[in-house]
Amino acid sequence: MSTYQHIIVGLDLSEESKQILEKAHFLATAANAKLSIAHIIEPLVFTYGGDIPMDISSVQEQIETQATTDLAKIGQEFGVAPENQYIVIGQPANELQTIAAEHNGDLIVVGSHGRHGLSLLMGSTSNSVLHGTHCDVLAVRVTS
Repeated sequence: MSTYQHIIVGLDLSEESKQILEKAHFLATAANAKLSIAHIIEPLVFTYGGDIPMDISSVQEQIETQATTDLAKIGQEFGVAPENQYIVIGQPANELQTIAAEHNGDLIVVGSHGRHGLSLLMGSTSNSVLHGTHCDVLAVRVTS
């Protein structure tokens, strides 16, 4: 059995992100693997369905700037080089799969909140990443 060579961690930049990154960092260190982190920003037009009667591009840019700053901060804390930090606009599961494919990722690590009821039926990012990726996926159970 071979070890992982490139671990990609999808982060939502919430307080729980450090729990996920701690486990991924441990795995990367143990396997002597490259560690990358990614944050996917869903376009505001996805959220509001394009029914906003104003230009929201400046708001989207502010969100991207803040996310870049926050990802850099957590990346520095865990020793992730800037060239291994990705901010992408799109659908989280699809973009994580694309990053893994384009950068030879062999493990994607995401957080899981243990959904129940209707939210379980609606799906989650971790479930969506699992179904449709070419590599292993690790869902880290996060606690509030």
